[in-house]
Amino acid sequence: MGISGEHFDVIIVGAGVMGSSTAYETARRGLKTLLLEQYDFLHHRGSSHGETRTIRATYPQDYYYPMVIESYKLWQEAEAQVGYKVYFEAHHFDMGQPDDPSLQALIASCRKHSIPHQILRRDQVAEKFSGRFNIPDDWVGVSNALGGVIKPTKATAMFQTLAFRNGAVLKDNAEVVDIERDHNARGGVTVTTARGETFRGKKCVVTVGAWMKKLVKAVSGIELPIQPLETHVLYWRIKPGHEAKYAIGGDFPTFASYGKMYVYGTPTLEYPGLIKVAVHGGNPCDPDKRPWGSGIMVDELKKWVERTFSGMVDSSEPVVKQACMYSMTPTEDFVIDFLGGKFGKDVVVGGGFSGHGFKMAPVIGRILADLAADGEAKGVDISHFRIGRFVRISRM
Repeated sequence: MGISGEHFDVIIVGAGVMGSSTAYETARRGLKTLLLEQYDFLHHRGSSHGETRTIRATYPQDYYYPMVIESYKLWQEAEAQVGYKVYFEAHHFDMGQPDDPSLQALIASCRKHSIPHQILRRDQVAEKFSGRFNIPDDWVGVSNALGGVIKPTKATAMFQTLAFRNGAVLKDNAEVVDIERDHNARGGVTVTTARGETFRGKKCVVTVGAWMKKLVKAVSGIELPIQPLETHVLYWRIKPGHEAKYAIGGDFPTFASYGKMYVYGTPTLEYPGLIKVAVHGGNPCDPDKRPWGSGIMVDELKKWVERTFSGMVDSSEPVVKQACMYSMTPTEDFVIDFLGGKFGKDVVVGGGFSGHGFKMAPVIGRILADLAADGEAKGVDISHFRIGRFVRISRM
């Protein structure tokens, strides 16, 4: 199967977590599905590899809340089908100055959606977490039960496995270099790889992460303002005798800190004795010519780690560093839409996930499948993710 020239209902370009979850969704609906990946499956050059991603329901942007809540359910449904876990439960803790707009917005979202939460002063934070979090005097913390950790490489493999079980054709080392309108009687698109293979499909979904801007411009002339950033995930050694305090499965939460730096982290899971703490953001890069640099704001992050964990975590240097990429839009909102132009509704794009989309991969896959199969997204408002918003921005 997957022979050049074959005709599919849906061709999905890019087999990171978004493309893989989309392939699972289209295949389970009985659509003949082809999933193409430019490198090996589960490679480490993009945005879907690694050990953990945070899932949380506290979002400053209120329209993400229903997507996260649906994703919790869909993660567990997919786990039940494959027979192993990729989602691990935890509480979640946000912290920052009480007048920080993002913190105010996520508290408002908690109230609007009746998420049980606690707003805590510095002394209450110290008491609740037995000194494991130390926030400044003029900060507050917001604690709630809707956190958790996703295993990204394992999750991507899960969706690929389920797609294959449902009849999808999976093909890696198949870099797509062109997408054209198929002008024969059947319509749709023709996809061409760097090796000269061609595949025909009624619909095409493009989920190529940091390569989105390059590929979309090459095939359509449309320039999406999606900037690849190289980011780094950092792990820090917990000092002897304190390791169990930060382990998942207890009461230590996933966390986010708002302020000059947006800092995030997860309990100990993948590396015993190490805690993941990193800065949201990175340096602009060409995804094909990455510098594999040293990361951003590491010195500031060392000070944050020393202060926040009350000296129980060694802040002298992170002991593990992992490189990853973000695909940033100007507002950090996603791009989920029909490409339009000469392709009309035959090509759907899903990208610009801006370093926070992974947690919503199951619902994004469902939405992209809806757009490809039915021409509309069901049960969710995607008006914030339309390509047309960039046109409006450019005219201001």
